[in-house]
Amino acid sequence: MSTNLLVLFVLALIAVGAALGMLFSRNVVYAVLFLVLVMLTLAVLYLILGAPFLALAQVTVYAGAIMVLFLFAVMILGPQKLPAAGGPIGWQRPVALGLTLLFLVEVVAAFAAKVGALGTLNGAQAGFGSPAAIGRLLFNRYLLPFEATSVLLLVAAVGAVVLTKE
Repeated sequence: MSTNLLVLFVLALIAVGAALGMLFSRNVVYAVLFLVLVMLTLAVLYLILGAPFLALAQVTVYAGAIMVLFLFAVMILGPQKLPAAGGPIGWQRPVALGLTLLFLVEVVAAFAAKVGALGTLNGAQAGFGSPAAIGRLLFNRYLLPFEATSVLLLVAAVGAVVLTKE
């Protein structure tokens, strides 16, 4: 087993363990921190798989901005422990387990149908998906949508500041 494959499996186990920790955590702050760990391990997995732009976007957008927003909202609302399972919405657990089993059966059936049907995959061209190539594409071909999105985000940020002012 190569070193890259071993690192890939270890990071995948960490990501799955952190995701399970997030799901089963009774403390909301710990759940958000587990989600940050999942996002960071996914970024490292993207780096191993040769997608540096996705790794950078994963860290800055998801692990950076969105998780800070989640932690900010949790801290403003107050970190509360979740109620014990089986409360007023106890019927949801059997439905969720049934849907999960149905989904797993569907995934196994789809995987079994596609085994061997993929053939050989062609590798990406040199420089495909690199930050420089994406930057050239964004600022040449998609300049107007990029600028419109940046103006929309700026208006949203100014609106959030105006809404929080007393």
